Parts: sequence; structure tokens; C-alpha cells
Amino acid sequence: MKHNFGAGPCILPQEVFQQAAAAVIDFNGLSILEVSHRHKDFVAVMDEAIALVKEALNVPKGYSVAFLQGGASLGFTIVALNLMRDKKKAGYINTGTWASAAIKEAKKVGVDVNVFASSEDKNFTYLPKNYTVPTDVDYIHFTSNNTIFGTQFKEFPKTDLPLCCDMSSDIFSRVINVADFDIIYAGAQKNLGPAGATLYIVKDEILGKSSSPFMPTYLDLKQQIEKESMLNTPPVFSVFVSMLNLRNLIANGGVSEMEKRNSAKAKLLYDEIDSNPSFKGAVEVEDRSNMNITFLLTDESRASEFDQMWKAAGIVGLPGHRSVGGYRASIYNALPIESVQVLVNTMKEFSQK
Repeated sequence: MKHNFGAGPCILPQEVFQQAAAAVIDFNGLSILEVSHRHKDFVAVMDEAIALVKEALNVPKGYSVAFLQGGASLGFTIVALNLMRDKKKAGYINTGTWASAAIKEAKKVGVDVNVFASSEDKNFTYLPKNYTVPTDVDYIHFTSNNTIFGTQFKEFPKTDLPLCCDMSSDIFSRVINVADFDIIYAGAQKNLGPAGATLYIVKDEILGKSSSPFMPTYLDLKQQIEKESMLNTPPVFSVFVSMLNLRNLIANGGVSEMEKRNSAKAKLLYDEIDSNPSFKGAVEVEDRSNMNITFLLTDESRASEFDQMWKAAGIVGLPGHRSVGGYRASIYNALPIESVQVLVNTMKEFSQK
């Protein structure tokens, strides 16, 4: 058995893999890979996927859901264009690689970016606090969970301005109040489904109000939502598997149950990191992520020894991101606590040697 701690593409429930595999062979007489996105069978899939997102996150009235392409990387541009107003200014919090990328892309389309809070001074090992949210901007943007560095917002910024969040790596992992946001966007490949689809949850009030002189049709959320995510051929397989996974999530207690399970998994691993003299956490304790747990060896000269041990235990995907090193255990919804226990046992055995 393999224990998949990879940061993305994600681990999904085995029953979802089985259902998806069956549909590759036979989806109402065709393969899901060849069915027309205009066929009633796939239109029903898209409709159900959107309905399940709304159910799982208690999306209130006045919000629309879309499945697009391009990942959160294209989302950086999409949200900047769609939230740009007369000021052509925005406030961003910089907490890591993807937040930095969002800032760069916003600048490229003409947004005057005010980075009003940043943790870059300590290589993103903490989250900024006691910051003042600007009021002279069009919108506020932040990244809820920082996959590479292993930090996660426990409380979100408070503002009366439009609030936008990249939730790629922790959406569906904990309960959120969608009404606090104007745009939530997330690449599917963490807790939702396979890579290919990007989820947008958008407050209808913000649609069609951009002041940007540059607005390609595909990047206009108003047009995408009016076309019900079918402006062009959608990522059919990714949407289909996301639908299956959302069914599975709701059948197993929903987001609130996932939050409980994820908290238990995170506590088990963080407790071992903190009590085992061979390891240390990589970020400030109060800002630790419940999705991506980053840690280091106290004696780096033993790295090859530890690497051999966790590989022998059937663990995969444990090395930290190439930009930071160390180790990263991503414990997305579908990872069972038994896999976390295997890692903890390996860490104990390593320390006892």
C-alpha cells in the first residue's frame, strides 16, 4: 500500500477512482472521455457538480458557481480583471509563492498593487498580523493556505471592500462562510478532483462592472456564468470526477466532518514533530497549516537515512518543495489517518536509531 502525501495532483477516495475508471470505459454507452459536452448526459453532470458545490459549502443566494480552466494561475489574471474598478488599485497580502505570483499578474493587467502585509522578510515562515487593511482600493486579495511553506490563515481579513481568495489548497477542508467573499477560486487538484478544472464561486453583484479596457471573452466571469461554464469545451473528465468526489464528500459527513478529520490528522503529526528531537517544524506554530505540514531534520546529515526509511514504509510525495527543501506532508481530505500514523511510526523509529 502506498501512502500519498503529495501536494498535488491530489489523493482522492478509492471509490471515486473506481467510479471514474468505470466511466472511462462506459458512461451511458460512451466513454466519459468522448462524450460531447453539449450532450444531455454531461450537461446533467455539470449541473450536479455545481449544485453539489453549493450544497457542500452552503453557498447563499446571489452567488454563481463555474468550472473553468487555466488553474489558479489564470485565476490571478481573471480576478484582477473582473474586480478592477475606477481606482485600478488593489490590496494584496503576500504570504508565499502563489500570493507573489498573483501580485505579479495583477500588475501586468494594470492594477496598482498595494502589498499591505507580507511575510517575505522571514521567507514566508509566518503570517502577517496587526496589519491595516486599505480602504482606497478596489478589492482585497489573499491566499488562504500556502502549499509550499505550510502556513494557513485561521482568521480572514475583515473589510467592507470586495474580498477575493485563492483557496486552491484548502477548499472543502474546513467550514467557511461564503458570504464573506466576492470571489473564491481554486484549482481542483487538491481536495476537489483531478487537475484540469478550476472552481469559481462569484457574487453576482460584482459581474459586468470591470473598468478594465482589456477583457477577453474567456476571462469575463459574467460571460462564463451566463454560458453556464460552457462558453467553450469544459474540462469534462475533471468536472465529472469532481462531481463524484463531491458526492462522496457529502455522503461522508460533508465539510464539517472533513474539518474534524483533518484537525485530528494534523494534531497527530504536529505532536510528533514537536516531541521528537530528530525533527522541527518549519513555520511559526500559530500559523501552521492543517493541509500542508512542513518540517525539517535537526541533523541534515541523516537525510539519506530518513529518506530510505520512509520510502521503505510505502510513503510517497514527502520531499518539500524544491524552493524550500525539508519535508512536506500534504494531508488532504482523502488521506486516511492510518497513513499519517505510518509516517509518525517511521519518525519514531528513525529517532530511536
